[in-house]
Amino acid sequence: MRYEDVNIGDALGPSEMYLSKDQVRTYAKAMGMLAPRFTDDELARKEGLPGMITPGNMSLAILGKLVTDWIGESGARMTRLGVTYRQPVLPDHTIALNGFVTHKNDADRSVEMDIWIESDEAERLVIGTATVQFPA
Repeated sequence: MRYEDVNIGDALGPSEMYLSKDQVRTYAKAMGMLAPRFTDDELARKEGLPGMITPGNMSLAILGKLVTDWIGESGARMTRLGVTYRQPVLPDHTIALNGFVTHKNDADRSVEMDIWIESDEAERLVIGTATVQFPA
């Protein structure tokens, strides 16, 4: 992909992924995030949650992968990624990763995009924006 080939409205995804409790536990343990909310349904419920939740930085990483997969072998790089967590991302569900290009800046060859994680009920759980810089 080249900067010149990118158009406002171009889609990222949709891409679906099944997020298992084992994946979330493994990630949380690897990151030293041993809070029960990330590893144990019953203890998470005692915290007032619906069960185990996905760590926010894991959701951020998943959205980052959506952007870097879109970049592919283009030589572009992601220069900014920001998200807002609206609802917990619950494991043992299929999530959808989506996005679209919202702006192009010819002066610095950058592209901005809106990105989000949707639940299997089409609720936007995590929303964000990313900026990608293409080489000259």
